[in-house]
Amino acid sequence: MAKKPVRRAERVEVVYGGKRWKLLAQLRSRSLEAMRALEKAHLLSIVHGSIARGDVSVSSDIDVFLPEAPSSFAIEAALENAGLIFNKRLLVQATPSYAPKGYIELEPKLTVSFPLMKMRRNEREFYQFGGEANLQVLLENVRVLGVDKRLMLIEPTTKGHVESTIAGKEEIVAHLLQISVDTVLDRVHALLRRDKVGRTGVYIERELISEETFEMILKQLADKNPAVRRRLRLYGK
Repeated sequence: MAKKPVRRAERVEVVYGGKRWKLLAQLRSRSLEAMRALEKAHLLSIVHGSIARGDVSVSSDIDVFLPEAPSSFAIEAALENAGLIFNKRLLVQATPSYAPKGYIELEPKLTVSFPLMKMRRNEREFYQFGGEANLQVLLENVRVLGVDKRLMLIEPTTKGHVESTIAGKEEIVAHLLQISVDTVLDRVHALLRRDKVGRTGVYIERELISEETFEMILKQLADKNPAVRRRLRLYGK
């Protein structure tokens, strides 16, 4: 079940039990396998959301993201050289105005993703909003600030975390996360709308077959779809 936005004035301390700490260690270990494979090929990646913040649950997904991927071929080669097997490959565009992304599923809850064209500032800051951690941060066992899907700011502590609503504190949160206020307001609007009307699906989702490349399918979509073509023209590689 999707987490709903929460509004409460007080700051609440959440203390983790042994099972949660163990789960966090397991999820980070799985993240590191993919991130090390990419790092070996000089491809920089991050993991974001609860894995970076630490407030994981049994439903937590791992999304290893490459903000500036040189090509899908380089990513696939790095993963294959590390013996990592692909379950499926998807090209996904959330809305006509968002950058299409490639998704390589390694396990049902472990995905490597990357943009297929330059992202706008708010698209890149989406990951900072939720909290992001690079390979070094994970190796040093550091957890980071970020906002969850309930619009609660998660502040890691030695015992777990402290959480508080970001409602009415958007400028403070933007400063803490070092992102623009516009990005914070955009995410608040999106998550409140999702709570009101539910998920509305994605604009494009296309699974690739073995001989296809992400770049090939992006070109085909751009040739046929004016919205994809417009986004590519405005924010190409």
